[in-house]
Amino acid sequence: MTPVRRAALWLGMALAAALALIVVFLLSSWIGSSIARNGDWQEPDNGITIMIETNGVHTAIVMPLISPQKDWREEFPASDLERPDWPYTHVSVSWGEREVFLNTPQWTDLTPSTALGAIIGGDALLHVAHYANPAPSPNHRELRITPAEYARLITAIERSTASQETRQSYPGYSWYDVFYEAPGSYHIGNTCNQWTSDMLAEAGIKTGLWTPLAGGVMKWVPEQPGS
Repeated sequence: MTPVRRAALWLGMALAAALALIVVFLLSSWIGSSIARNGDWQEPDNGITIMIETNGVHTAIVMPLISPQKDWREEFPASDLERPDWPYTHVSVSWGEREVFLNTPQWTDLTPSTALGAIIGGDALLHVAHYANPAPSPNHRELRITPAEYARLITAIERSTASQETRQSYPGYSWYDVFYEAPGSYHIGNTCNQWTSDMLAEAGIKTGLWTPLAGGVMKWVPEQPGS
């Protein structure tokens, strides 16, 4: 076998292996996200309305800025924003890999090296955006939970928040958002979307077991009629 044919053979084998890994990942993520945690949970008739939002790749949890259970202004002050004077009503919180968050304001900015670094593992950041009266939509789905469930959700999210005295913040993508250092390590088995479903699961809300992709989170949050 000539060197050229040998190189072509090895290249073909490498591509086949990579394709097989992608197929296994997609299949396992579909199966894992279809296994329910808190399978007996039902949405209450009354309670606190949160939102689960997505851009198709990433998910976040949107909560009232002020409630009897939590005043998020203490944890995520508007003074950290470019426009602290806006009449914000809600806060969106998500967790993710540091380099991806800071260096990809658009998904077209994602480079192979950044993506590979996230898959292998990287430091975590929280992305916190402040909203004023966000409207429900297919990508911002409302979810009603009990006050006790919301209290557990708050506790879970607080564990993903570094101390205000020592944490560092970074400018967000716009005038209403900011990044904060956060505990934890991001990797392919512990993604931003897994964080979202883990927070919901700790609150006692029905969600998938393993949800590395956004669709695995959102399929447990039905769209509201007319949204």
